[in-house]
Amino acid sequence: MTKLLRLMIPLMLGLVGCVAEYSKSEAPNMLRVDSGESHLTIAFASGSDRLTAGEVARLDRMVLAGYIRPADRVAIAAAGLPALAERRAAAVSRELLRYGIVTQTLALSAVPANHAVVSISRYAVTLPSCPNWSQSLSDDFTNALSSNYGCANTTNLGLMVASPADLLRARPFAGIDSPPAVNAVHRYLTDTITPPPEPTPSPFSAPVGGVPVAGASGPGSVSGTSSP
Repeated sequence: MTKLLRLMIPLMLGLVGCVAEYSKSEAPNMLRVDSGESHLTIAFASGSDRLTAGEVARLDRMVLAGYIRPADRVAIAAAGLPALAERRAAAVSRELLRYGIVTQTLALSAVPANHAVVSISRYAVTLPSCPNWSQSLSDDFTNALSSNYGCANTTNLGLMVASPADLLRARPFAGIDSPPAVNAVHRYLTDTITPPPEPTPSPFSAPVGGVPVAGASGPGSVSGTSSP
């Protein structure tokens, strides 16, 4: 009997050691952010900074069809001398701002003459597999955080984020842009809220181990750090 106990004790300690080696990397509670980019070219008359009626209609169709959305990162680069290029970019920006789409201006040397290029970056969030009970709570001898720790908060963050790109990097502060907020309040008070556009097919492939919830070339991840 004594020999049997001597054999069993090392085996039991070995099993305890295996259980204690569980790592969060085995089932991480993280958001995955994938991105895709497209470009739209806008034509101007020679020397003009005014959008033609045809180009205004085309921009409107792109927004209403969901190809440009407020959650996208939108940048505009225009051709011409600096002052003319700035006015052309502002003309496109004003048209998109009518739909609550805030843009930024870029300076590019490869823009065709008498044109502006609108760069549309779209981001999609893939949620973690929650709840995550991959770690056995009954055999945890490390007093460490459970595998489900932070799962709920991480999922909620992925579901409610207005601009998924903000999960990867913050936008530089470029001053207060109040028209989108003011226009939203005005539409609410006058009962003229515009319904969202019909969803368009996602440019992203099927996710692995999660559910895509917002809209690929540069995946990133954001970990959950709060309690469930």
